[in-house]
Amino acid sequence: MKPLLETRNLVMRFGGVTAVNEVDFLLEEGELRCLIGPNGAGKSTFFKCLTGQYIPTAGEILFRGKPITGLNSHDIARLGVGIKTQVPNVFNGLSVQENIWVSARRGRTPRMTARIVEEAMARVGIADLAARAVGELAHGQRQLVELAIVLAAEPALILLDEPAAGMTHEETERLAAIIREINRTQALIVVEHDMQFVRMIARKVTVFHQGAVLVEDDVEAVMRDARVRDVYLGKRVAA
Repeated sequence: MKPLLETRNLVMRFGGVTAVNEVDFLLEEGELRCLIGPNGAGKSTFFKCLTGQYIPTAGEILFRGKPITGLNSHDIARLGVGIKTQVPNVFNGLSVQENIWVSARRGRTPRMTARIVEEAMARVGIADLAARAVGELAHGQRQLVELAIVLAAEPALILLDEPAAGMTHEETERLAAIIREINRTQALIVVEHDMQFVRMIARKVTVFHQGAVLVEDDVEAVMRDARVRDVYLGKRVAA
């Protein structure tokens, strides 16, 4: 089988700054991968290349074996790539249900759309918030609404950019369980700084440093790696 996602020698430069430096990356169908690294390591830029927000300077991106380098964000989304950004991207004046409906309705009948909306809310545990205006919700609830919006488009691959940021410990544990459940049917790439959260969900971890892949291994091996400690984790690993 072809990988779900592959990058070959991916490069993204901004003037004289190389934000992504010859990155080779493979993600299998149904895999859950965490990306970690210090601020400025190139993780968010890498995400934006994958979703068409940036056109790479060089290299190639393949989704299920087909090149998607240079395609716009809408075309990449239609192929089956969904992204939840760090800052919730929602319509505050609409209800939770209405926000998810906007994502689910494309090319579907009203009955099918209604079913998908109900399923998305149930998967992330927000069915009881269906009629609430999103602008009234707490931060953690809004994060779950945006995750349901992404799910409603039924992507094969979901990219999550620091989904646990600003959440309480209880909310973080709940989110970890939701992500593990989502991974039963969809592949995910999760960028995250909270290493306890990474331990809750990760099998394999890719570490970015200065725009390149520094280490790629299972989560416990990464936590023990001296290079990772030096560039990012430091004393937090031993804590």
